[in-house]
Parts: sequence; C-alpha cells; structure tokens
Amino acid sequence: MAKVKNWQINREMEYPYEEHRPKRQWSIVFDLNKCIACQTCSLACKTTWTSGKGQEYMFWNNVETKPYGSYPLAWDVRVLEQLGQQEWKKKEPYYGKTIFEAAQPEEVAAHFAPKDEDWMYPNMGEDDCAGTVVGGDHISMPHNKWFFYLPRTCAHCTYPACLAACPRKAIYKREEDGIVLIDQSRCKGYGECVRACPYKKSMYNTYTRVSEKCVGCYPAVEQGYQPMCVQNCIGKIRIMGFINPPWKARDDNPVDYLVHKKGIALPYYPQLGLEPNIYYIPPIHADRNYLTQMFGPNVETAINNYQSLREDPVAQGLLVLMGSSDRILHRFDVVKGWATGYDEKGDKIVSVPVNEALIERPAFDEARGLIRGNTP
Repeated sequence: MAKVKNWQINREMEYPYEEHRPKRQWSIVFDLNKCIACQTCSLACKTTWTSGKGQEYMFWNNVETKPYGSYPLAWDVRVLEQLGQQEWKKKEPYYGKTIFEAAQPEEVAAHFAPKDEDWMYPNMGEDDCAGTVVGGDHISMPHNKWFFYLPRTCAHCTYPACLAACPRKAIYKREEDGIVLIDQSRCKGYGECVRACPYKKSMYNTYTRVSEKCVGCYPAVEQGYQPMCVQNCIGKIRIMGFINPPWKARDDNPVDYLVHKKGIALPYYPQLGLEPNIYYIPPIHADRNYLTQMFGPNVETAINNYQSLREDPVAQGLLVLMGSSDRILHRFDVVKGWATGYDEKGDKIVSVPVNEALIERPAFDEARGLIRGNTP
C-alpha cells in the first residue's frame, strides 16, 4: 500500500492508491443542535433518486437517533469492533489503526457485511434516550439523559473504501468536485463496496443487481445548486460547499470557516481513515465521551467555540446564511450587520440580517379599532 497524508488523524496512513486530491472537494456541514429529525431531507432524496424497483429500503440520506439508532443495524458498533483500541489524544496523531491498516492480509479494508434484514429498520431506536427516565424525573444540567439526531449522506471521502475495494474499478472520484460515483456499466454487483464502506453508504439493488450510492446531486452541483437534502432542510441545519485542506483554507469560504477557522465542525469517525467530507457541529448536551468517540479528541474545543459564537458576529452571520439560498455559496462576508453569500463568479446570491429587528406594537390598534391577537 501507498503512504498518504490524512490531516484528520494528523499522520500518514496506508491506502491502496497514491495520494491525489481533486481540484475542489464537495462537502456538507450539519449543525446537530438544530436537527429535529423531520426526515424532510430523507424524503427529498428518496423521491429524487431512490423510488425505483429494488430501492424500497434504500435511503441515500437518512437521519438516525444516537446512541441507539442505526441504518443499517449497528453499523457503527460493528465497524468500531474491527479497529480494536483507538488511542487518541488532543493535538497528537491518532495512534490506533485505520480500517485499511487493520485489514486482514487478503482484504483491502477491515469490514463487515450487513444482511438484507439489517437495512429494513431505518427508524430503529428513534427517540430512545441514553439513561433511564424514572417517575418524577426532571431536566438538570448537564443532561444525564440524552439523545441527538444524526443525518447522514455519503461522505464522498478523500480516501474512499468503496473505491479501494472495487475489483472492477467501477468506482471513481471526479476531478472537478470530488464526488464519488459508481459506473453502472462496469459494476457487476460483487458487493465489495457495500462490505468495505464503513459508513454503509454504498448499497446493493437486488432488482438491477448492481451497487448504488449517493451521487451528491451532481447534476444540481454542476449548475451551481446545493443537493436536494440541503435545499429542502426546513431546520436550515446544512450548508453544502467546497472544502480545502487546512494548508489551503480560506477564511471567506463558508465550509473552511466552520471547519478550519473556527474549529466548530468535525468529521465523524475520522479514526476510520477515510478523511470523510461531511462535518458536524456536535450537540452541546450529549455525553462528551460518546461524542469524543464519534468526532475525535477536539469535541470539547468545538463545543466551547460554538457556545462562544454569541461574541462573534461573523460566525453568527454565516450560521444565518445556512439554508438561506438553494445556490452554492463560494464566498461570504459580514458587513454592518448583514451577511452576504456570493457565487463562483463573485456575484451576490443572498443577503440576510444577522439579527432580525424586534418590533413591539401596542395591543390595541387605534387606527383600526382592533385588538391585536398573538399572531405574527
């Protein structure tokens, strides 16, 4: 195997192919403090891409409740079991093994193969919280009963396990945007990508007998629009853009700003070694040990930084830009209380106030002789 640089684990690691980064990299940031699991994203994706035969249990975008929810069943627990000890301290390299380094000699990546029935319960564990709620219990800080919602798509990884494992070389990563696709004409349905992807976002269609996966809504991206799951998110928890590696990060790039500049958005299970390109702002009230296992040793710093954003008008402006346009924001700025997003050419797409004006009106409207109700 080749030695490649993985900045998320702060060291070199083994991978079947030489390091190569696309001209730009598709990426999504999710604010988990805002997700309400309405599943609008799941339905937007489902109705766009996976409503055909053989796709009945296929959700390229899903939202699962943590710690007990999972799609397919127990995907995360079964993957972590493959790695063994995962020692990792803040600001130090990850000392455990990635799935490529933990693989058996005859395999490309340490893996497991879900059974058909494992895909049939996408809502298993929904709203089940950690801890036992007894009679008379009440909310206290910090929360000792907790759960949170985790929306997931393909991470279009920098080092995809699906691509590495495909014996037909039917999976490729696009140079123009880093989106990982399966060439349906080359795929023979061996299922190696389904077994190798630790996030289980490559899936097998029993009707067409080939593998399928999230395509990153590339037809929309090519036209300058964000994916359907992002456009339809009613909680405005997502923003899609292009991320640079830390040594090329730009402060006016929305994704770079959240991931590199402020350090509030983290990759999930970076210890697996794929350099995934979806990032999460961790929930502030969930168990820190659990979050550290999922997002790495910088969780405490990310949460502290997130909670201090009330003192940062630029970050506040970027957060209100999330969900304010269906177009891809390549650049943003915040000037005099207004946050503005720009397209690739530098033209203004959207401008929103950082703080909405508060208007108080008297309960009685003298001009109309009416009592105002409590209606916005």
